[in-house]
Amino acid sequence: MKKLLILCSFLAITATLFAFIGKPQKYNDGVYSGESRSIYIQEPYYGQTTVTIKNGEIVDVCFKIVDKEKNEPFDEKYEKHYTGNDEYVQQCRKDWEGVQTYPKKLLKKKSIEKVDAVSGATWSYNLLKASLQEALKKAEIKK
Repeated sequence: MKKLLILCSFLAITATLFAFIGKPQKYNDGVYSGESRSIYIQEPYYGQTTVTIKNGEIVDVCFKIVDKEKNEPFDEKYEKHYTGNDEYVQQCRKDWEGVQTYPKKLLKKKSIEKVDAVSGATWSYNLLKASLQEALKKAEIKK
């Protein structure tokens, strides 16, 4: 009975310590940036992501896509390059929607793997994912 009491006390103390300490941090606190073309290496578009990490968690995300050939951001006006091609105009709009919504979803879910791609906006999702991974490589706690 005494051994059981000691074991229960030990387990309670251990559980309390782990709850207090929490899980080990994977990332250093700070601001980190990453850039990537993802799988689109034949295109001049780069995803650029800046993440702020506090207490080991992502607390802010800034994401944009830049056309380095035209030296211009991919934004709500970018579709002007495809005037007359309704399919490309719609594609621009869907991907712009992704650029705007993915950072919010990432903050809520805390993991890019838990963020679902917006239908028709896989390109912007892939650019975010790849550039985020580059930023997080810089933030990783080295063991």
